[in-house]
Amino acid sequence: MTRDSELLRHFKERQTLGKEWRSETREPVWEVVRAIFRFKMGLLRSDTREDEMNHTIVPTYERMIVFRLGRIRNPQGPGMVLLLPFIDSFQRVDLRTRAFNVPPCKLASKDGAVLSVGADVQFRIWDPVLSVMAVKDLNTATRMTAHNAMTKALLRRPLQEIQIEKLKIGDQLLLEINDVTRAWGLEVDRVELAVEAVLQPPQDSLTVPSLDSTLQQLALHLLGGSMNSAVGRVPSPGPDTLEMINEVEPPASLAGAGTEPGPKQPVAEGLLTALQPFLSEALVSQVGACYQFNVILPSGTQSIYFLDLTTGQGRVGHGEPDGIPDVVVEMAEADLQALLSKELRPLGAYMSGRLKVKGDLAVVMKLEAVLKALK
Repeated sequence: MTRDSELLRHFKERQTLGKEWRSETREPVWEVVRAIFRFKMGLLRSDTREDEMNHTIVPTYERMIVFRLGRIRNPQGPGMVLLLPFIDSFQRVDLRTRAFNVPPCKLASKDGAVLSVGADVQFRIWDPVLSVMAVKDLNTATRMTAHNAMTKALLRRPLQEIQIEKLKIGDQLLLEINDVTRAWGLEVDRVELAVEAVLQPPQDSLTVPSLDSTLQQLALHLLGGSMNSAVGRVPSPGPDTLEMINEVEPPASLAGAGTEPGPKQPVAEGLLTALQPFLSEALVSQVGACYQFNVILPSGTQSIYFLDLTTGQGRVGHGEPDGIPDVVVEMAEADLQALLSKELRPLGAYMSGRLKVKGDLAVVMKLEAVLKALK
């Protein structure tokens, strides 16, 4: 009896230990199952607590466009924005000013010139909702709109107007681009044209005045006078002009009989004597600018001449003007001779850097008044 009772007691102890072990191993499993169930039920409840939501921070220069179950909400931000997991989707919109450039492209102007022109554009978003809803790729659409507007605007203008009125054309492009992009929630702040190069000069340059024709005619009139006088074709002075007589040098026929020819006179020296008789107060009132001409001689030295049409009847002479010139034209004497012989076109010399013009091109074009006076 004693042995049977001991075996029974030992069996009951082992059974009790087995139940305790099974209960200890089952509790963690049930805790995980209950946590997953509560999480799924929390997503389905309409009164979800804030600690079960996702949140994100929106800076001051951005807005967040939230779509809840596909429907757009009001722009969110700046600050912390709460989002419902698996229900809300969002898109960030940057409100800061951005910029892009229209790559240089070949365009034909109204007068037949072919030029390479690009543009720099600055824009910003003023309506985040429209920028997301109205157009899919905002940057590409804005770039194409700017390129098309620039092409249409330049095709209607000659080369001279494009070079002089770049700021005015940029302002007109800004208005035309904004007429399209305002419906996208985007506003263009600045458009700046950039003329990279003139690939082909205008075809009707004889009928339309340009920088090319102005410089060519100026060289022929001002500097051609000295060449004509060298061969004896000096025009007879008019009643209101002064005839300059050199009393030191003997006549050309006597000088050539017994003496050797002197050193060659610089080509630019003819500018002084050719232009002096044509200065007047009317010309000063029409031009109202001061020009400086720097001619680089073959020896490397530089000869400076000025044409001051700002006060009185105007002055022309050797050296720098008294005040600051409005335009400075610089070139070598060899290039000046090439211009006279029409071996070099002024526009080609200007674009290649052999003819340097410092100042406003609009002031350079006023030299046409000097050409009319010479005619």
